[in-house]
Amino acid sequence: MSAYISRTIEDKFLRMSGFFKAVLITGARQVGKTTMLTHLAKGQNRTMVSLDNDDVRGLAQNDPKLFFQRYKPPILIDEVQKAPQLFNQIKIICDSREDKGLFWLTGSQKYSMMKNVGESLAGRIGILELFGFSRSELCGYKFAEPLKFDMDSLLARERLTDRADMIGVFDYIWQGGMPQVQNAGAEERQVYFNSYVNTYILRDVLEIGRVADSIKFKRFLTACAAETAQQLNLSRLAQIAEISQPTASAWLKLLESLNIVYLLQPYANNRLKRLSKTPKLYFMDTGLCAFLTKWPTRETLMDGAANGAFFETFAVTELLKGYAYSAVYPEIGYYRDGNSKEIDLFIQMGQAIHPLEIKLSANPDKREVKKFDALEKSGLTRGNGGIVCLCETTLPINRLDCMIPARLL
Repeated sequence: MSAYISRTIEDKFLRMSGFFKAVLITGARQVGKTTMLTHLAKGQNRTMVSLDNDDVRGLAQNDPKLFFQRYKPPILIDEVQKAPQLFNQIKIICDSREDKGLFWLTGSQKYSMMKNVGESLAGRIGILELFGFSRSELCGYKFAEPLKFDMDSLLARERLTDRADMIGVFDYIWQGGMPQVQNAGAEERQVYFNSYVNTYILRDVLEIGRVADSIKFKRFLTACAAETAQQLNLSRLAQIAEISQPTASAWLKLLESLNIVYLLQPYANNRLKRLSKTPKLYFMDTGLCAFLTKWPTRETLMDGAANGAFFETFAVTELLKGYAYSAVYPEIGYYRDGNSKEIDLFIQMGQAIHPLEIKLSANPDKREVKKFDALEKSGLTRGNGGIVCLCETTLPINRLDCMIPARLL
């Protein structure tokens, strides 16, 4: 049995459990939601049930009152979206008791749950999101605060991490963050991801009922993987999958709801004129993305034409994970104007916007930060920024910007 790997979100989850009567953890299938909550429940007198069990699910759907007579709070309910009939009864129990942390819930179909959660449990529930392992979790790094971009903060974070070169970073990128593939060989990894697509993703989309043709859906899924780190082009995705554009839009929303893809929205501000309104598409797990786009080894991916797109996907998703688990979640977007000038990331903390470029290089061109002048010319508050890259150590570029080693994410 492999050792438990601590998750960065654990402390935040326990704080929310001490504040709310119910806490819901959403996330893609197999990212470790149940494993984490089971670990945190050790030593507690907490009932644990899974709605993947047919008999348990049938009771929950048909007689929620009897369900909670049989399975009493405090309780951990796994895959709660399979029995939305429970939400009203959870509300009744929450309103009748003063205890915090009565309900720990997991769910892997985010959007399909939110209507029921919003109607029944507003003000009673905290909602958090868990992703596959971040590289820092697998390395065992413990950061006291979320990533900041001033020189002192970056150097303090650097002291907590080990050196990582291109091979080390692409080890993680090719493998991905799914718990089941950690330490798996190439053959086992191939079988796992094939099963993940056919067993989990396709089963979920068929359950939700918006997909009639599983072959075309798999083609659409693969097309999305090939477009990671690119501006969304629904017309092209629809053409590849041989479906209509409205169907492509519906299927993309479905993949978002299953936490398979993420749409990074363009930064919007009336001080910055002629901005793109098209989001960028990112796959949340780079290992699954590499499997779908048929990169059979770390080396072929690292040396292939898509290596820059995968490195950008890695950087963006690592930042998303880190901030999602922190106390304050900043607004994250990207900048692209009518002249195709693009800044990979805008991270807004308070009033300050921190611009970042992402470059697959150990020594990127420092002139890349000249693009950040668009911020200062607009009158918006410019915070520290820099270039996320494969440099060995944090290096200043100017008074506001640094070369930022990718291992600090």
